[in-house]
Amino acid sequence: MNESFSKWNIRNAIFRGLHSEPGISNNLAVLIGIFTGLTIVAYDLCLKYAESVFWNGLEPSGQYYVILIPAVGGLFVGLVTHYQKSLKRCNVAEVIEGTALHGGRIRIREAFREVFLSIVSIATGGSVGKEAPGILAGAGIGTIFAKTMNAPDNRYRIFLGCGASGGIAAAFNAPLAGVVFVVEVILGELETRTFIPIVISSVFATLVANLIFEVRPINVSYYGLVDPVRESGLYLVLGILCGIASVVIIRTLYIVHDLFRTIPVHPAFKPAIGGLIVGFIGYFYPQVRGIGYNVISEVLANNFTLQLLLILLVLKILAFSFTIGSGNAGGSIIPSLFVGAMLGGAYGTVVHQIFPASTAVAGAYALVGMAATLAGTARAPLTAMLILFELTMDYNLILPLMFACVVSNSIANGLHEESIFTEVLKRRGFTIRRGKEINVMESMLVSGNMVTGVHTLSMNDTAKDLLELMQSSRHAGFPVLDENKRLRGIVTLEDMREKVNYGELDTKISEIATLDPVVAYPDESLDVVLKRLAMMDIGRLPVVSRTDETKLLGIITRSDVVKSYNKEIVKSVHEKDTKNKEIDKNR
Repeated sequence: MNESFSKWNIRNAIFRGLHSEPGISNNLAVLIGIFTGLTIVAYDLCLKYAESVFWNGLEPSGQYYVILIPAVGGLFVGLVTHYQKSLKRCNVAEVIEGTALHGGRIRIREAFREVFLSIVSIATGGSVGKEAPGILAGAGIGTIFAKTMNAPDNRYRIFLGCGASGGIAAAFNAPLAGVVFVVEVILGELETRTFIPIVISSVFATLVANLIFEVRPINVSYYGLVDPVRESGLYLVLGILCGIASVVIIRTLYIVHDLFRTIPVHPAFKPAIGGLIVGFIGYFYPQVRGIGYNVISEVLANNFTLQLLLILLVLKILAFSFTIGSGNAGGSIIPSLFVGAMLGGAYGTVVHQIFPASTAVAGAYALVGMAATLAGTARAPLTAMLILFELTMDYNLILPLMFACVVSNSIANGLHEESIFTEVLKRRGFTIRRGKEINVMESMLVSGNMVTGVHTLSMNDTAKDLLELMQSSRHAGFPVLDENKRLRGIVTLEDMREKVNYGELDTKISEIATLDPVVAYPDESLDVVLKRLAMMDIGRLPVVSRTDETKLLGIITRSDVVKSYNKEIVKSVHEKDTKNKEIDKNR
């Protein structure tokens, strides 16, 4: 009797566990992982077939017609996006935006169209990676499951994260990196209810991809620390260089992007122009075309000269920027790894020539450079460490790898606030940190909310002039300027009450005003200004130039900050509600 009762309790507990909310999420995570893995396998097969169509029987270099192949791919991408104007472009930034602002929703059709376009871009020689299409495909599959289940917002986010982690895991054969990428870059949180399903999905996506493709890590020679003391300093320098290179990649990409937005050419032909430039670069240096795994392997095997490494370092940044900046499709993770390999290889070649007995060969520095550059561009140091570890299965350089990644991430953060993914969101007015939009006032600047047509008084004006200006303007405080129109102070109704006796209206403003006032700068956020106003218990701040604090640019008051905040909140709520309705309608 007791035994049967115990079995019944066990069965009942298992049933309840499987049908609880965490149990349902975990079960569906298995399916999302399997379908994502199958999708990545199908993607790779389609990519190989497309490459054979475009390049089969053609010499990869030495023939002028190879210049035109990336342009043909770009023309196809441009025409498709032009004639499907109702569908917007989609990338990792849109996945981050969907998670942070739209309850984990993305447009499924836009995501899978971008996956298709990336096949064309990469197959024709576009200098991009395949990991972004993997993330989009996985996120799209997760969204399909969430929509089918009519899931609430929190489960949309979980399923989207499951798909994204599976996409990275299957594409790189890196389940740990897939999980950490979603936590670091997309969701920005580490909670049991989200973490466990993401791990499950990542594992099953990797198992499916390996079962069919048998993906193997990149083969590298044994690399270790030859002289831990001296090489630690050398890897520190490499981390700094990689942080700088990361910022160069980001800024070059968006400079090219802005350039293509301004050139007077029909939008359908802009990706073709970018492809033509990439084709021209690839004619002389075919190593920059396509994904470039084979080139990275050659660098890790120490088969490139210093001159070639430096040339490919520069040309890869340009080729990647012109591919994405012109409107072609693809990812940025593998290009970051490529640039890091070239930079690390070149750096390693130099230091090994200077210190041959106490340093590893160039391949070791190339390996560390790969991770450090990715850490700087994606602002995901843990992901960068794990991707390199899982790609190479080499633990010997884990300490300098961690050191260089942290240094690169810090340098890149100091030089450029946004990652390669969030820069585009910042340009749209969204400041997203840890998977959430930060305080609205932190993303609003004084320059866009101050009053520029400012009423002012001079040092020689009187209390009578102040009183008349208050009555005519209905303001209670004004900047005070000297005879050269330079800011000297500020005068308020409170100053007049404290310093002017009844009937003494001929008192000079110079005797009443508060000299050397607290000021604001146009590049400061409203959050900073509001805290300053509260701390000083004042109602307004003159806005001045950072280079010349006597040059008055405007004024901002406590009421200006509150009005701007309320207006932005109403606008943001309306936009999010409209966007969510559009996403639900168009999925």
